[in-house]
Amino acid sequence: MNAIEIRGLSKSFRGMYAVDHLDMTVPQGAIYGFIGENGSGKSTTMKLICGHLVPECGEIKLFGRDNDDPGVRVRVGALIENAGCFPNASIYQNLRMQTINLGLEKSDEEIARVLRIVRMEEHANLKFKSCSLGMKQRIGIAMALLGDPALLILDEPINGLDTDGMRIMREILVDITKNYGCTVLISSHILGELEKIATHYGIIRQGRMIMELSAAEMDTRVQVFVSLKTKDMAGAKNVLAKRFADVRREGEYIRVYDVDDTAAIVDHLMKNGHIVSEIKKNKIGLEEYYIELMSASDTVKEDM
Repeated sequence: MNAIEIRGLSKSFRGMYAVDHLDMTVPQGAIYGFIGENGSGKSTTMKLICGHLVPECGEIKLFGRDNDDPGVRVRVGALIENAGCFPNASIYQNLRMQTINLGLEKSDEEIARVLRIVRMEEHANLKFKSCSLGMKQRIGIAMALLGDPALLILDEPINGLDTDGMRIMREILVDITKNYGCTVLISSHILGELEKIATHYGIIRQGRMIMELSAAEMDTRVQVFVSLKTKDMAGAKNVLAKRFADVRREGEYIRVYDVDDTAAIVDHLMKNGHIVSEIKKNKIGLEEYYIELMSASDTVKEDM
């Protein structure tokens, strides 16, 4: 069973489609990276899934049931835009108020559980206004986790976080899926961080889904390459271009695409008088793949 199945979903504002006949499938247990430029329809889609907006057409199924079914709505937790906490109240007090709103029993046990998940047990009495951005984002996730949802929807939860904050957030999201059986739908512009945890991706543009694929499928699509440095970069590039089909100078490195035999490259350069000072195997990451996909999409539009 899929956690989310969307077919033909549309929503417009002032005659302009924010979501345009969108199809989307999120497998149960996935960390689904929802990717797209600003204004592509990510936040609107998430609000439609949560029931914050009413679609004009299409259907949204959550765990096989309509998303407006009360029995399935209680299985969804969300953090969209901000945590919506009272600044002068403590973390505990904010969570306590939310447990009352949700009608949860054994609220102290539930609060302790979610604080443990987001690594905030020791800060329960800290006022929300005194928290760092990373702490506030984790508090928002704790709020969304109250009631033990099966689906967690997060809109840009890692934007603005420092390196340590992003690391903690990654650990929390992996923990939620592996140890608590929760499916996570997460949007972010920081594709390098998303790539470290996502099991599936959906790429949206102008309200339409242009590609869905698993992380494993993406690995089979991206180009592998060898990047290297020599003293004479221009000369080395010319030598390599005579033997290998795709050789590029990119930044401080020469890249040899669709080749992973470093020994053959080093040997060829040495025979032609070039000593390699640095060499490594690599592959195109999610960010480069996304940029190339957007460029290809632009080219298709220009040709139409």
